[in-house]
Amino acid sequence: MRGILVVNPVATATTVKTRNVLTRALSSELKVDVVETTHRGHGHELAEQARRDGLDVVVALGGDGTINEVVNGLLSAGPAPDVPMLAVVPGGSTNVFTRALGLSRDPIDATAEILDLLRSGQSRSVSLGQADQRWFTFTCGLGFDADVIARVERRRAAGRRASPGLYIGAAVTEFMTGQGRRHPQLTVEIPGQKPVTGVFLCLVSNVNPWTYVRSWPIAPTPLASFQTGLDIFALRKVGVARMLRHVQQSMRGSTGPRGRRTVSGHDLPWIRLRADAPMDWQVDGDWAGQRHELSLRSVPDALRVVAPPVPSTPPTQG
Repeated sequence: MRGILVVNPVATATTVKTRNVLTRALSSELKVDVVETTHRGHGHELAEQARRDGLDVVVALGGDGTINEVVNGLLSAGPAPDVPMLAVVPGGSTNVFTRALGLSRDPIDATAEILDLLRSGQSRSVSLGQADQRWFTFTCGLGFDADVIARVERRRAAGRRASPGLYIGAAVTEFMTGQGRRHPQLTVEIPGQKPVTGVFLCLVSNVNPWTYVRSWPIAPTPLASFQTGLDIFALRKVGVARMLRHVQQSMRGSTGPRGRRTVSGHDLPWIRLRADAPMDWQVDGDWAGQRHELSLRSVPDALRVVAPPVPSTPPTQG
């Protein structure tokens, strides 16, 4: 087998030791080239070239943003039998996609798992989401969640390190001082329901959980999976007490948040989001700019990944 290892050297948890161990280990099973990303979008370029070169597998070492770039490069011409398989090794701060596939949080352990899977020829197809022409692996959003991510990225640009505390602080600040909660601008359309207006928070998920706080899953859409369509949890104007209750429900329940101001949907083929004015949007936890509207769709069997079989009961912590 021929492959390429795409390494983001500045990802939160990526180290020289991990890269060297991974390189030596993969070399025992693959004819592999190692390339470090040097600029935003480089992972996309490398994966796109890997498809043109007819490689068998692309291994990504980095966080969810790196993986998103690689996925978009692999699928730049759409899903097809000649698309290389994707293997992922966690190197970021949260690693939602890697954990959703059932791989270890530890990069060395995950490397050993990937090698075992390659030796035994195990892989599986997963559904992905597409926001217009941009692919996403686990989440996409317009509005509050993207506002939080934009705030986090500004703080990281000022020298702060990514951490659960940084995200929690940004979320609290945005909720208390941002305009989105006081003046909701989103309209949500999903199949079988009338459009819902006055929405300030809208989480679209392709997997469960939506994210993690350290090892604790945040699961507003607990039925989401790689074997189904998109799931959505949306919330209209709400106060502090009700918001805290929904957060608690997301952390402890198997049914997700409930209430008269919530909107939810499971296994959806498409979702449309519209805003009264340009709003921040995010893809797989990375800020993606501003948009008036987004059209999202689920694409079944979009990509083959090196991963263990689907567990009979999805993990809740990891």
